Amino acid sequence: MEYTRLGTSGLKISRITLGCMSYGDTSRGFNEWSLDDAAAAPLFRQAVELGVTFWDTANIYGFGSSEEIVGRAIREYSSREQVVLATKVFFPMHDGPGGSGTSRTAIMEQIDASLARLGTDYVDLYQVHRFDPETPVEETMEALHDVVKAGKARYIGASSMWAWQFAAMQHAADLHGWTRFVSMQNQYSLMMREDEREMFGLLADQGVGSLPWSPLAKGRLARPWGTETTRNSTDATQRRLFDDADQPIADAVERIAAARGVPMAQVALAWVLRNPVVSSPIVGATKAHHLTDAVAALDLTLTDDEAAALEGPYTLRMPTGF
Repeated sequence: MEYTRLGTSGLKISRITLGCMSYGDTSRGFNEWSLDDAAAAPLFRQAVELGVTFWDTANIYGFGSSEEIVGRAIREYSSREQVVLATKVFFPMHDGPGGSGTSRTAIMEQIDASLARLGTDYVDLYQVHRFDPETPVEETMEALHDVVKAGKARYIGASSMWAWQFAAMQHAADLHGWTRFVSMQNQYSLMMREDEREMFGLLADQGVGSLPWSPLAKGRLARPWGTETTRNSTDATQRRLFDDADQPIADAVERIAAARGVPMAQVALAWVLRNPVVSSPIVGATKAHHLTDAVAALDLTLTDDEAAALEGPYTLRMPTGF
């Protein structure tokens, strides 16, 4: 495993992140492919063995059950000091005034709820899951600053928003001497490259690290086009994100993977890792080879010609997931 600093911060993380959205209690209705404690156990153990020390979850994943499973896994297979733990706030957890968004009320209520589910006194990285248009950015940034000063989070980050929104929040922190974002968790893959236009330049200027979610385009870049999985057939979000126009991209990954004699996932992740602003792509592992392929991608260096072949089929599209 390789390790790096998250952006220009002092936080040291593994170059691969274990994404924990796929771990949860299906009875709570979040998704149909979640793994419970027993099914997820081998993956947590494998992450520890491989040195994948950065684990990312959110309060909304499994409607709280992902955080519960992650907390138990840390105590069972590692220790709090050995894991860099991240969670998020924004999406609705209940109908009350503190149940959603990034108001002071929501942030203060939800950080305590997340810590209780995780069974810890602090998270290493607390992220706003989305931009909240109903709350002044100053209110959000001051509340996050207070969370850090209270010792409940060590660093703060953001996820999936327009570059101007991220800039506005960062500027508010700078104006008032509050804690700044050190990370942006954005959708980035060969099938979604829109953040190359503005966001990545902003992150480089601000010394902020990128934590790409869905670096394999929800698995579309990890298998030949048309291969069906349980998630393919049940995930409405996935069907909205990608369609048959993206097949040439997957085909290019397949060709280069075959020529290299490696799985497609390694090629697609190696391409994401080429971006100098990317700190650690998030891999939602549900099978053992998902993590081994991700770690192996760290040793795969694509040529400029291979990168050009992978990038050639891309077409302009609207960003999604905001």
